[in-house]
Amino acid sequence: MMLVPSIFGKDMFDDFFGFPFYDDKDFKKMEKKLYGHREKNLMKTDVKEHETGYELEMDLPGFKKDEVKVALENGYLTVSAAKEAEQEKEGGKYIRRERYSGACQRTFYIGEEVQQEDIKGEFKHGILKLTIPKKEQKPAVEEKHYISIEG
Repeated sequence: MMLVPSIFGKDMFDDFFGFPFYDDKDFKKMEKKLYGHREKNLMKTDVKEHETGYELEMDLPGFKKDEVKVALENGYLTVSAAKEAEQEKEGGKYIRRERYSGACQRTFYIGEEVQQEDIKGEFKHGILKLTIPKKEQKPAVEEKHYISIEG
């Protein structure tokens, strides 16, 4: 097998081996507007189910702990990360910048039964790890209770 170099972080054969009858060009254009050529590296997430809950691991390369925010509102867990562009250092200027600067976010529905204090979070080496417990869902419609009629 021969290794093929990528040009500016984009593999030349990314689309070559894709399914030929599915046209996702518009979706890819939208992703590029949001993240540029680094969209493949941002916020990749694994979710693992356990008996008592879920474990979410999200890659946030290049972000620091204070640049990452996790919020819970109306049953939706939102993870957002924002990185400011580094200022030009004295005595030099950038001729090429490939590291991401900007903001990104993802939202997951986890249910309205889970409270903020139930979720545990940890951020190490660019990986956010959240532990979310399973909670019983309340029935959407209350069960009807019938009164027995004697007769």
